Amino acid sequence: MSDAVNEDAPLPGGLQEIADDFAAAAENELLEILLEFSDELPELPERYADHPELLEPVPECQSPIFLVVEVEPDAADLKAGTVHLFFSAPKEAPTTRGFAGILQEGLDGRTVGEVLAVPADFPLRLSLTKAVSPLRLNGMSGMLARIQRQVVEKSGSPA
Repeated sequence: MSDAVNEDAPLPGGLQEIADDFAAAAENELLEILLEFSDELPELPERYADHPELLEPVPECQSPIFLVVEVEPDAADLKAGTVHLFFSAPKEAPTTRGFAGILQEGLDGRTVGEVLAVPADFPLRLSLTKAVSPLRLNGMSGMLARIQRQVVEKSGSPA
C-alpha cells in the first residue's frame, strides 16, 4: 500500500488509462464519465448477493456501499496472485457506484502487486476535484484502503 506521492509515476493496473480519460475530458463531461462507470458496475455474484454479511462496509462513503476481495494465490509468488473485486452499491447512489466501477474496472483481474502499488492519492489523480466534493473523494479513498487491506490479508503478501 503505497503512501508515496509521485504524480508523474504511471498508475498500476488499468487505472492509468482511466485517469488519462478523465484528464482529457472537459469539465462538463466528468460526471458523465463517472455515471458510465456507475452503469457498468457488475452485479454481485450469487455467493455474495445471498450472503451480504460477507461484504465489508465502507463507512467513509456517503451512500451504503459494501465490498469484498478474492485473491487467487500464486504458489510461486505472493504478489503474483490475481485479485477480484465485488461491490454492492445502490443504483440511487451513482457517484459512489461510479467510484466502485472505476476500481472494479481498473483493478479486477490484476495482480496483488499491482493492487498494492496503487497510491493512496489515486482518487485525487482522477481530475474530479472540480466535479465532486472532497467528502465524496474520501469515500473512494476508503474503498481503496479496504481493498488493499483485504488483499494483504487474503494473499499473505506484506503491505
